[in-house]
Amino acid sequence: MKRLFTLAALCFLFQTSLLAQKKNDQGFRDYTNAVLWQQHSGELRALTFQAYNFARLSLLEQLKTADTTKRNAVVVDIDETVLDNSPFQGKELQKGRSYSQTDWEDWTSKGLADTIPGALGFLKFAARFNVEVFYVSNRLTSEAAGTLMNLQRFDFPNADAEHLLLNSGTSDKEPRRQKIREHYNILLLCGDNLSDLSNVFYRENKNTKEEVDRAWQMFGTKFIVFPNPMYGDWEKQFYQGKDLKEKEKAGQRLKALKTY
Repeated sequence: MKRLFTLAALCFLFQTSLLAQKKNDQGFRDYTNAVLWQQHSGELRALTFQAYNFARLSLLEQLKTADTTKRNAVVVDIDETVLDNSPFQGKELQKGRSYSQTDWEDWTSKGLADTIPGALGFLKFAARFNVEVFYVSNRLTSEAAGTLMNLQRFDFPNADAEHLLLNSGTSDKEPRRQKIREHYNILLLCGDNLSDLSNVFYRENKNTKEEVDRAWQMFGTKFIVFPNPMYGDWEKQFYQGKDLKEKEKAGQRLKALKTY
């Protein structure tokens, strides 16, 4: 019996080793530290509280000069701005992959994401001043039911179909922002990706750093940005070529590192 147990243990270790080697050969991306930081660091909580504290102060300032002929609104992204999807990212890591759309839609359908620290308090604060909240996200329209269930679970203000603007064919958020501007003053835009704020940073083929420097006075006043080390448009600048495998992406990321 002892020999059989030992043999079974050795077989398990061998299979585990082969799986790890296969992942390595495919260039499996281990972003464990990023997910752990998102889930466990005090710094993440401090930064998001800090951002939403600035949002409160800025909202009050914006209200002083807002166009009185329109209603007031704030526009927020959802993922990593008001809802925390790090458990999904952690599950993908355990499965040995970076991302699966099928897995993602399964996750969003459950409506289990927790809130980003400070998000719910700020949006309820905005609601006290009759400022409506629009959730502009690149989740697909097929994910609307699970998304609303998740937001309503925490009693987020304006968690309804009218205020949820999802991806119905394009990831470009500017048309959705313009639609809101037809009837509302957008007092603040909040997101973990610069594309949540304006197209000028990534979609107009300009130098992102230069555009950020040019707009420096907007950050903390009109634009509120949140930390997200797990994914984002910022990474696309490193990749040259189409249909790159993860191993090729890893090589290009390595070449982009600044050293001395």
